[in-house]
Amino acid sequence: MQLCLRAQLVHDRKLMKNIMLDELGKLGSYLGQTARLMVGLPDYDNYLNHMEKTHPDQAVMSYEEFFRERQDARYGGNGRIARCC
Repeated sequence: MQLCLRAQLVHDRKLMKNIMLDELGKLGSYLGQTARLMVGLPDYDNYLNHMEKTHPDQAVMSYEEFFRERQDARYGGNGRIARCC
């Protein structure tokens, strides 16, 4: 009986460790994404996931097209001037 409980405890600890590592990995991804967005780097992977889930019938921009479009949207492009004042 004690051996069975001990085996279950070891299994539970390994399971909890895996869950914690998965959660830390997710946290790292979220922090990385937040940092990139804070400095103005767009997230192409999120764009691809969004397009696949919500607009599967539309063509997907290449990374270069996506990056250029995001830069134009943020800093102004095509003759537009984007400024705060």
